[in-house]
Amino acid sequence: MSTSASRDLPFAAAGSPMTPGESAQPRVPKRARLGRNLVAAIVVGVAMGGIILSSLLFVRYFFIAVLAVSAAIASWELAGALRRGAGIEVPLPVLLVGGQAMIWLAWPFGTGGLAAAFGLTMVTALLWRMRGGASHFVRDVTATVFTAAYVPLCCGFAVLMTVAPDGLGRILTFMLPVIASDVGGYAAGVLLGRHPMAPTISPKKSWEGFAGSQAAGMATGAVCVVVFLGGPWWAGVLTGSLLVISATLGDLVESMIKRDLGIKDMGNLLPGHGGMMDRLDSLLPTAVVAWLLLSLLVPV
Repeated sequence: MSTSASRDLPFAAAGSPMTPGESAQPRVPKRARLGRNLVAAIVVGVAMGGIILSSLLFVRYFFIAVLAVSAAIASWELAGALRRGAGIEVPLPVLLVGGQAMIWLAWPFGTGGLAAAFGLTMVTALLWRMRGGASHFVRDVTATVFTAAYVPLCCGFAVLMTVAPDGLGRILTFMLPVIASDVGGYAAGVLLGRHPMAPTISPKKSWEGFAGSQAAGMATGAVCVVVFLGGPWWAGVLTGSLLVISATLGDLVESMIKRDLGIKDMGNLLPGHGGMMDRLDSLLPTAVVAWLLLSLLVPV
């Protein structure tokens, strides 16, 4: 789920008439103009949340299957976007099999299994692509390794949190601050958003929205670390703040990829949201950051 600093009010469209003396700096209009089907987005978001929560509460390891399916769909979408937007051919069999190996080997073998599966995926991609000759070899292999690292490797760190003895608490501490960031940032952006954060990358971002994301993320992080993990409140505040930053950067990275490829969404699987990749953009890098922070600040 993307952090809301990227889902704030859209700024004034390019070419809109300006009154004399008005700054050419993009601004946020006073009234929101929602650029997506909000009802569909809410329904799909609630359904996805229900699937994730039920998989965690009933049998925690079912969440690994949810991660595996999500990683496969997102990898397929990103490979398709690379092909449509830039003519880059990513070998899907290698990517999908290697991605599943990363997810499932991280369960019993931890970081060693995750690293080994990623390394074997990279080597296999090199050998597989050799059959196509030297033309665009570096481009295609680089895109394959990037996709494998961006999607299933990052998902693997969520698996590492899931299989910990207090895995339920770690996953909730990973996800809830990002969700709170989304809500807090959206509200702050709608009500107060005036100053663009990254207008050339994601014109809907505002600094006011980011501040709202930070406030909501830090508060939620503090509650999660204290209640779910028995850690100190300050560790939760720090964790929440850094997760908001990583989620925001993750959303910016995907926005940059889509701008480079000339596409609006990675897919159309989820009404009101785009594709699976459009929902995972902020969570993927945040999984790595959350695993590292919680391992250091609230060790098992």
